[in-house]
Amino acid sequence: MDDKEQIKNVVQLYVDSMDESNPDKVRQTFHGNAKVVGYLHGDFMEMSVGDFAGFVASQQPSPKEKGENVVFEILTCEVEGTTALVKIRDKYLGITFLDILSFINVEGEWKIYNKLFNVESE
Repeated sequence: MDDKEQIKNVVQLYVDSMDESNPDKVRQTFHGNAKVVGYLHGDFMEMSVGDFAGFVASQQPSPKEKGENVVFEILTCEVEGTTALVKIRDKYLGITFLDILSFINVEGEWKIYNKLFNVESE
């Protein structure tokens, strides 16, 4: 499996984590030092992986259980050595986000190191 396929598998797991409200899958996809940053409802948000995992877990029942599956599209996937950039558009909790995910390859495993999000529509 090449790097782009591995990265796309991590993106799918990331989406699944939100779809299933699964904090363990959040932790699998993100590097331990990662940050999640952006504006939501006009407020600046900066979360650690633990904060984001807790937020995802708090969405009960999960989007999948409510029949509101997270819909996403990969817009860009660029790999440069041990780093990568993925831009995705996803609809989560009724909000359309544009996520810019930076990846790092640590010991042969791709992890999200930073997530910048922009709300496109609420």
